[in-house]
Amino acid sequence: MGLMSFVKEAGEKLFGRGEAKASQATAAAAPTPENGAALSKTAGDAILDYVKTQGLPTANLQVGFDAPSATVTVSGQVDDQATKEKILLCCGNVAGVEAVNDMITVTNPEPEAQYHTVVSGDNLSKIAKQFYGDANKHPLIFEANKPMLSHPDKIYPGQLLRIPQV
Repeated sequence: MGLMSFVKEAGEKLFGRGEAKASQATAAAAPTPENGAALSKTAGDAILDYVKTQGLPTANLQVGFDAPSATVTVSGQVDDQATKEKILLCCGNVAGVEAVNDMITVTNPEPEAQYHTVVSGDNLSKIAKQFYGDANKHPLIFEANKPMLSHPDKIYPGQLLRIPQV
């Protein structure tokens, strides 16, 4: 448990469409505590919906967003460390999120994975070479970041990736 940092400008664009976009426009036009609270709630709901679309098994998952600090707080229960880490990455790899406050409990704790922030010029083979000494182990990183990654070539600067133990 703790606070994970993310690149605020990088990630899925969940807040620029639908209800989240309307809430942002309202808060920008008339910044009041009520509008800020509505923006935070709508953004939190958008992130929760995004996590649910990933099909990660959870119990009692709750996601809140604090717009002034750009911080997501996520809680609930999961069976394993990998699922927890994937949920944290889903919450943090969203444009507009700067930090994730991890309040998730794990039924069967395991060692934590390492993390890598993608920089321009990175690819999964290069990252595998850096962490494992073998570029051919890039499928381990791809699999560890599914379902958030749909293709090994679709990574972007600022994205945080799980680097599992081998």
